[in-house]
Amino acid sequence: MLATPPAQPSRETLLVQHSAVPELAHTHARPIHWVATATAVAGVIALSSALQPGSATAAQSASGGARSAPAAAVAPPDTTGVAFPVECGPVKAVVAKKATGDLDGDGRPETVAVVHCDASMGTPPDGVYVLTQARGATAPRVVATLVEPKDRYTVTDFAVRAGQVTATLLGYSSPDVPNCCPDLKEGAKWQWKNGAFVRSAPDQARSI
Repeated sequence: MLATPPAQPSRETLLVQHSAVPELAHTHARPIHWVATATAVAGVIALSSALQPGSATAAQSASGGARSAPAAAVAPPDTTGVAFPVECGPVKAVVAKKATGDLDGDGRPETVAVVHCDASMGTPPDGVYVLTQARGATAPRVVATLVEPKDRYTVTDFAVRAGQVTATLLGYSSPDVPNCCPDLKEGAKWQWKNGAFVRSAPDQARSI
C-alpha cells in the first residue's frame, strides 16, 4: 500500500501559527514589532519550503520500500551429472540437444534432453528424456522418456514451445538399413495431459 505523504503546511496552518502570538497578530504594535512579525513569517515559510522536498523524498522512499520485489526466476534442471537410462557400454552418454519450458503449468520449468552414446563411428540412436527438479530437491531426475534409443531414431528440429515438445524423427524402414543412413522421416509432438505426456498422431512416415 502506497504511503500517504505527510500533510504540507497549508495557508490555514500558517494562520494558526501566526495567531499563536496574539500580541503580534491583534495589537497596534510599534514598527519594530512588525519587522519581527515579518521576519517570523518569512522564517516559517522558509522552513516549510525546506521541509517539503525532504517530506516528499521520505514518502517516495516509504512507497518504494512497500513494493514487493519480483519473484526470482526458477532455474531449469541442469543435465550435468544426470544418469540417463541409456546403455552405452564402455563409452559415455552425451547430451546432444536440450531445451527448457514449463510443460505441466506448475510455474517451474522442465528440461528436455536429447541423449545418445558417444560413439566414434556411425549415427547412434537418440533418446529423449524429460527432467524435473522438485522444490527443495538437490538434484534433478528423469521423469519421462519420450523416445527410446532402441527405436533407432535420430532427433532433429527439436524444440520446446508453448508447453509442447516437438521434433522430427529420422528412422529406418527395416533393420537392414545401416545406422549411418536413415531412410524415413516423421514429425512428432508431445504434450502433458491428465498426468502423462501424450504424443499426438504422428505424421505419416515418408521416405527421404
